[in-house]
Amino acid sequence: MNKQVQKIGLILVLIILLPAAIFTVFEITSLDDNERVIEEIYRNQLEAILYSVNQYSEDAASTWANRIDNLFSGWNIENKSYDCRECERFLTENNSITGIFKSDTSLSGVNRFFSSGLKDNSSIPIVSGIEDSLQKKINNLVQTNRAGIERLLSYKSGGYRKILPAVTGDGSGESILLFISGDNSTTRYLYGIVVNAETFIEYVLSPKIQEIARDEFTISVTNEKSKQLVYTSGKESGETIQQKKSLWLLPEYSLGIALRGNTIDDIVRERMYINLLLILILVLTLVIGAWIIFRNVKREVELAQIKSDFVSNVSHELRTPLALISMFAETLEMERVKTESKKKEYYSIISHEANRLGRIVNTILNFSKMEAGKRKYTFAMEDLNDIVVSIYQNYSYHLFNKGFDFEFEPGIDLVKINVDREAVSEAVVNLVDNAVKYSSDTKYIKILTGKENASLYIEVQDKGIGINEEEQKKVFDKFYRVSTGLVHSTKGTGLGLSLVKHIMDAHSGTIELKSKPGEGTTFRLIFFENLLNTGGEQNG
Repeated sequence: MNKQVQKIGLILVLIILLPAAIFTVFEITSLDDNERVIEEIYRNQLEAILYSVNQYSEDAASTWANRIDNLFSGWNIENKSYDCRECERFLTENNSITGIFKSDTSLSGVNRFFSSGLKDNSSIPIVSGIEDSLQKKINNLVQTNRAGIERLLSYKSGGYRKILPAVTGDGSGESILLFISGDNSTTRYLYGIVVNAETFIEYVLSPKIQEIARDEFTISVTNEKSKQLVYTSGKESGETIQQKKSLWLLPEYSLGIALRGNTIDDIVRERMYINLLLILILVLTLVIGAWIIFRNVKREVELAQIKSDFVSNVSHELRTPLALISMFAETLEMERVKTESKKKEYYSIISHEANRLGRIVNTILNFSKMEAGKRKYTFAMEDLNDIVVSIYQNYSYHLFNKGFDFEFEPGIDLVKINVDREAVSEAVVNLVDNAVKYSSDTKYIKILTGKENASLYIEVQDKGIGINEEEQKKVFDKFYRVSTGLVHSTKGTGLGLSLVKHIMDAHSGTIELKSKPGEGTTFRLIFFENLLNTGGEQNG
């Protein structure tokens, strides 16, 4: 990797990956804090829901207080009878109220008790004296909550009526709601509403709880003293309570709420996993994007380098034969050569170098046509043996003079196939040229033709320097030159194998390459019979 590519890679790391790494570390370290905030928000929402249930129950009690204040304002605690059909209807409509008592604010005792147990029999006074046991229980309750009643009076003096829940603690399941009636211009009384707690929960609270809970939450009511579940809005009673709050009007009971399906911890954990997954996807996307950019830039830089090398190599390839032709032509022109044999030798060199120069120019022109898609192939039924024999006859003398052991082993019973004779010859000549260039001490080239399954092939073998495995994948790329070793030291255009591949692609064929450094190389051009059954001309 050259310094320019390394520099580009470093810039990409600094511009893309480093900020991404900093962002990722920051986000991961912030996850805990974020999830704690989210959890707190969820818990506050659940608490707000429980607050709304409590507020609803207090509103219901406050409505009762207003009605009682109006209905029982005419109830003189000195009288033993109070015929009030509206009061009776009020109790019938609110079956969780089991009784109402009224007392003066001196708290010396309860004077009258209005019991729902009498409301169905109109012949019996609906206001009665109170039984001794009940009188005693209520008196005890009033005395126990004396401080609270004093606060109710204080609130009332300030124009605010508050309801004080009091617990009987006798196991009857009843709670008593105390409030003060009257205003500054009238006599004040202490009222007590005796409420059956579970009836209140079932008939007053449950519709509201169902409305609030819907399908998102499970809201339940539990008797904290007995630890029994009194009511739940869910179908199952075993759901884990995630938030708990006392029921204001019924101190012995508590409200509980849970999210249906997932718990808060589940939701928070799920959000954390989603956030981690998104961060991971973001990081992977940035890394992949940076890698693609780096790879493309690296490829472009390498291509630019290859093109630069190509120009240098082509210049060298052109300059060498031109220099030889010029030198020997000048020598002959100045008649410095004295013997005919020497002249013949110089003419031969000039002819050889001119042919070499012509092949280089043809290679470049053919490559240019292929790149532009303008090269035309003329297909005809040809015998591969005839093509190779022609090449062997043209090159054998030249190669023998260079000290090569040049062999041809023709295949037997080869059928004719539809190929461009000139293009196939060009491909084979390129492979032979390569074999000549990259042979060192062992000068051996062998061409074989043959048939294997449904394909025919031409194979060129040498015992030259070979190509290592990593380079074998790249030698067919245009302009590519092996970067190290003897292969790199041998000059060439870097177009020969690219032309061979292009020609084989035009014939719908393939190329097999087997090579080991120091042992030689074998190229096999494979032609498939079934793909070469038509003739004519086509562009390549």
